[in-house]
Amino acid sequence: MRRPTRTAAFGIAAVTTAATAAALLPAALGATASGAAPACSVTYSVTSQWDAGFQGDVVITNNAAATTSWNLSFDFPGSQKVTQGWNGTWTQSGKTVSVASMSYNGTIATGGSVSAGFLANWSGSNPAPTVFKLNGTTCNVNGTTPPTTPPTTPPTTPPTTPPTTPPTTPPTTPPGGDTAPPKLHVSGNQLVDSTGKNVVLHGVNRSGTEFMCAQGYGVFDGPVDDAAIDAIKSWHVTAVRVPLNEDCWQGLSYVPAAYGGANYVSAITGWVNRLVAHGITPIVELHWSHGTYTGNSAGCSDVNATCQKPMPDAQYAIPFWTGVANAFKNNTSVVFDLFNEPYPDRATSTTEQAWTCWRDGGTCPGIGYQVAGMQSMINAVRGTGAQNVILAGGLAYSNDLTGWLAHKPTDPTGNLGAALHVYNFNTCSSAACWDSQVAPVAAQVPLVAGEIGENTCSHGFIDQFMNWLDAHKLSYLGWTWNTWDCSSGPSLISAYDGTPTAYGIGLRDHLASLG
Repeated sequence: MRRPTRTAAFGIAAVTTAATAAALLPAALGATASGAAPACSVTYSVTSQWDAGFQGDVVITNNAAATTSWNLSFDFPGSQKVTQGWNGTWTQSGKTVSVASMSYNGTIATGGSVSAGFLANWSGSNPAPTVFKLNGTTCNVNGTTPPTTPPTTPPTTPPTTPPTTPPTTPPTTPPGGDTAPPKLHVSGNQLVDSTGKNVVLHGVNRSGTEFMCAQGYGVFDGPVDDAAIDAIKSWHVTAVRVPLNEDCWQGLSYVPAAYGGANYVSAITGWVNRLVAHGITPIVELHWSHGTYTGNSAGCSDVNATCQKPMPDAQYAIPFWTGVANAFKNNTSVVFDLFNEPYPDRATSTTEQAWTCWRDGGTCPGIGYQVAGMQSMINAVRGTGAQNVILAGGLAYSNDLTGWLAHKPTDPTGNLGAALHVYNFNTCSSAACWDSQVAPVAAQVPLVAGEIGENTCSHGFIDQFMNWLDAHKLSYLGWTWNTWDCSSGPSLISAYDGTPTAYGIGLRDHLASLG
């Protein structure tokens, strides 16, 4: 979608293994008298376990002075290896695991608690760690010795009392599937999680991060804090698309320093990590790109990334995707959408030239810069070692997939899918077109309708399209979770608390009906 120019009862279902640690701070750090409450305690639980992996949880209780940030560390006794975490930044070196607080949960009041969870691999046995350190202070075991091997069924009486304070974002574990958000890969024509369970994404776009920085207004258009994410989740959303600006990511000189380079990267990674912590799949995509284009359907004559270009400039897009892939390659819950809405078909003489330009890039008729084709951007992502799912939208602003299969790029990991955008004013906007042009692609590769919408301030069109997508078990995201006028956006909401527009009511109620 082209953007308008801005003018100035968490519960541990089965506590299968637990180690509760508590320690007094040393005298120099303000230790309490003998018999007083411990300065800190940590409850470690395995909440689910399968053949080669498990889900774990730590609950930290602080009985000393309030913290402004925290870091918890412990050693796994066995071969366990953390693969994914939430409510903290998880790292592991050898057997030592560390989890550091996020921007939203660093404060633990005296007597307060915070929870963080993770997924991990294991082999042989899965013994629980017994020694925990909070900000360098050892929290010692209170005498409860965890079993060497977690039981496969929950005990009648849990060995420890589950905490009454819920985590910031309680994880959801569907039967036989990953904790949300799922670790995604491609199997045939489906997105599946690490257990092989089919995943269908339903969500919204969150515009602003593609244009605010380039226009000098900031990074985000509206709030992106926990309350804002909770409002999004209240619509039964499982995915949020995050549009990016390559000039802001790379910190070009015209972008204000406060909104570009390291500051932009930090803001985006923080936003993506918060979405993950709340159980939401982020889809990060290149939206506004560099390169001068003044041909047919040009959005601007500016060389800078201030509008949608027909294809990205190779000089800037390749380092952009290398940087983005390096930022998120350790979390396969994050999906990469290579380029928002390609339209080389408006610049070239023939459709075949356009599809060749789309895939191969290089010198493309009608485009005055060296183009980054889908293949070269895939190569840049995979060159970092990233295994994340990649989406590639077709021609005509991602509305035309007729040549997608014939020009499908090569992905050495096999984790490639198609992206589709459909609005009521597009060429392919009828069930007959979806049956003839979209369904054949969806039969061979995963397909995500990354933008759906209408400019009527109503929802009759998207109702029809969502029903078609549901019948084909396909993912979709509405445009857009911003408080713009629904006829010029179109916008789903009139307030960031989730108050819907007349158009947004359609998506909200439809997602609620899916359960």
